[in-house]
Parts: sequence; C-alpha cells; structure tokens
Amino acid sequence: MQVVNWLPRTELPFAAPSRPELLEIQEPPVVGAPLPVATPAPAANAAPVVTAPPVERTKIDVPRPSLASTRTNAQPEEEAAPVVVKAPIVPPPRFSLQLLRAGRCLLLVELPTGETFQTRDPAYLLLKDMLRAAGLPDSPQIVGEPVRWPLLARGTMDQGPDAARDFVQGFVSARLEDAPCVCLWLIGLPAVRFAGEANAESFNRELQVEGLGSVWALPGLELLMEEPQRKADVWQSMRRLMARWKEPNE
Repeated sequence: MQVVNWLPRTELPFAAPSRPELLEIQEPPVVGAPLPVATPAPAANAAPVVTAPPVERTKIDVPRPSLASTRTNAQPEEEAAPVVVKAPIVPPPRFSLQLLRAGRCLLLVELPTGETFQTRDPAYLLLKDMLRAAGLPDSPQIVGEPVRWPLLARGTMDQGPDAARDFVQGFVSARLEDAPCVCLWLIGLPAVRFAGEANAESFNRELQVEGLGSVWALPGLELLMEEPQRKADVWQSMRRLMARWKEPNE
C-alpha cells in the first residue's frame, strides 16, 4: 500500500510511544522559484527612457440579444404575429312595428307596448286624431302581423341593425307591391331608423327612400303624448304634405 509512516489520530492503549522524528512535518522544496536577477546600473551617459502614455482603446458596444429573444419560442418584435382586434358584438335592436293602411297612405307605426293596438289605447286614439286632421279615414286597416325584432330568441342568425333594416324594408316593399300608396308614414324612431334609414333629426320631414318612395318621418305616439308641444311641428309638416294623399275631387 506504499504507507511509510502511520500515525494514529488518538492515543492507543498499551501502544509504544511514537518516535519524535516522525511527528516533524518537513516543508516540501519550492519548485521553479525565480532566482534573484541583478539589475544593471544605468550608464552615466545613457539618455533617460521616456515611457509613452498608454493608448486608450475605443470601446465598441456590441448589441446583445435580450433574454426573451434567446428563448426557443421567442420571436423578434418585427416578426411577432399581429394582434387581431375583434369587433365589438352589437346586441340586436328591440322594437315592434305595425303596418296600417288609411286611404291612399300606409302607416308603419311603432307599438308603444309591443302589442297590437286596442280600440281604447291612448296611443291608438291619438293616431285616429292625426288621421282625421290629415283628412284620412280614422279607422285604419291592419296589414299583416306586427313586425317584432329580434325574430328569434336564440340561434346564430344575424339579428343586428343591418339585418333588421333589410327585413323591415323588404316587408314594407312587398306590401307596396300588393297595393301601392302615395305616401308612407313612419311613426316612431324604430320605423324611421329601420325603414327610412334616418334618425330623430329627420322628424317632420319628407324623405325619399330607395324601394319605398316618398316617406314622412314622425315622432312616436308615446313621445307625442309625453311632449305635447311636438304636435305643433307635426301639424305644420302635415299641412305641407296633405295635398299628396287627398283625392283630386276634394
């Protein structure tokens, strides 16, 4: 085992005493220690040595990739996939419209309660007063079932504003082919918006709508009852258009 000397870590009982020379630790010789070199004395006539100042090196900053770009699945910013912004989901509009015929006019009227007019409804009584003031029969005929939107409570069919407009205009256009009229009354904001493609600023004005012809935009019956001062504007507008639906012999 090439063991020259062996010393126990603790004193062994009944063992002979250790030899003192074995306990001395000899320092190993230093291998390759540099020998002292004599420095030559400078000559008397030698010129002093001028040490040139150290040349500063220009530090060049090397761009390093970020930690995120060194990952396996990371991509550079310019190669990142574009963020797709989804259009907000517009809830379907809610309204109920009833188409009526009075003499030479058709009336697309917003149903304030969503149900068909009853003979004693305040809104229906106001409509009869408006027809009498216009010189039209005050007992209008119901044309078809009410148009209620949205059509379906569930399903994936598009029932947004554009679909509602196409449906209402198609419904009225089909009725006009069956029996033409000289003027279409649009009573209420839903009728003005989805049949006349207009808004509340067009109240009491005559509009030309492709496929429907001449239309007259009016506030809703419920709004006229809540704000009676609007009736004066309706009357002034009616006087300008009354000649359209009156019979020639009247």
